[in-house]
Amino acid sequence: MTRTFKIERDKLPNLPAMMLVVIQALKEIGGSATISELDEKVAELEQVTEGEQELPMANSDPRPRFNYYLAWARTYLKRGGALANSARAVWSLTDLGDGVTELSETRAIYDSVNAEERERSRRRRQDEQQRRPPPAQPENMAAEQPESEESWLSSLLEVLVQMSPAGFERLAQRLLREAGFTKVEVRGRSGDGGVDGVGLLRMNLVTFQVYFQCKRWKGGVGPKEIRDFRGAMEGRADKGLFITTGHFTSGASDEATRDGATAIDLIDGERLCELLKENRLGVTTEMVERVSIDPSFFASI
Repeated sequence: MTRTFKIERDKLPNLPAMMLVVIQALKEIGGSATISELDEKVAELEQVTEGEQELPMANSDPRPRFNYYLAWARTYLKRGGALANSARAVWSLTDLGDGVTELSETRAIYDSVNAEERERSRRRRQDEQQRRPPPAQPENMAAEQPESEESWLSSLLEVLVQMSPAGFERLAQRLLREAGFTKVEVRGRSGDGGVDGVGLLRMNLVTFQVYFQCKRWKGGVGPKEIRDFRGAMEGRADKGLFITTGHFTSGASDEATRDGATAIDLIDGERLCELLKENRLGVTTEMVERVSIDPSFFASI
C-alpha cells in the first residue's frame, strides 16, 4: 500500500493528505465518529506503525504527533465547511465533506482556510496599529491551538502531566468514586506488581472487582503496557481499567479487547478531561451572557 502521509519526528506531515484520509475514514465508519474512533480508523487505513503513533510532540502538548496533527486536519476541514462537531465531540461529515474524494479538493480547502486566516491576521494588526503598537501576532494557524473549543483540553492535560505520581493516583481514586465505584483503594505506592489501585463497581445485582492503573504519559501508550498491566492483574480481578494522560495506539486498543483475555477498558487523556469536566473535578464551566440590541423596538416606540 502507498502511504498518503508520514509521521516523522522532525518534519511536518502533509496536512491536506491527512485531511483526505480523515474524510475517507469518516465515510467508512458511517459519516460520524468520536475522536478516538476516527484516529484509530485513520491509523488502520494508512497502516500507521506503532512507532509513529507513539512519537511525542517536542513542545509541552501531551498528545502524540499523530493525534496532534490529526486535530489540525479536523480543524482545517471544519473551518472549510467539510466537517462539523457536536457538543459531545462527535465529528460528522457535512454535504460538502461527503463529496470530497480527491487530494486536490482538500488542498484547496487547506489553502482557502490559510488565506482567510492571513486576512484576519492582517485586519487584527491593522486594528491594533490604529489603537496602540501591535504585539507579535502569529502569521498562520500553526501558532494557534488546533480546534479552539479543545484548547482547554491541552491546558488541563499539561496540568495533569505535571502532577506527582501519588497525586495523580489520588485524582483517579476520586474520579472513580464520583463515577460510582466503592471501596476504592490506591496501591501504587506499595509496589503491587504494576497495579495502582482497586475498586468495586456494582451493576444492578452484580458487583465487579476492577483493578486500575493510571499513568501520566506524553505520547502514545502501546500494546506492551496493556499486556504488562494484564499480567499484573491476571487472576485477581474481573476487569481492568487503564487511565492515562496520553493516547492509546491502535495496537493497544486491540490488545485491550483481545479474545480470551481479561478485558481492559481504556481512558485516554481527552476522555479523562471530559470526565473531570462532567464531574466538576478541578474544572468549571462558565456561561457567558450575550446582549443583543433590537433597533426596530426603539424605532417603533
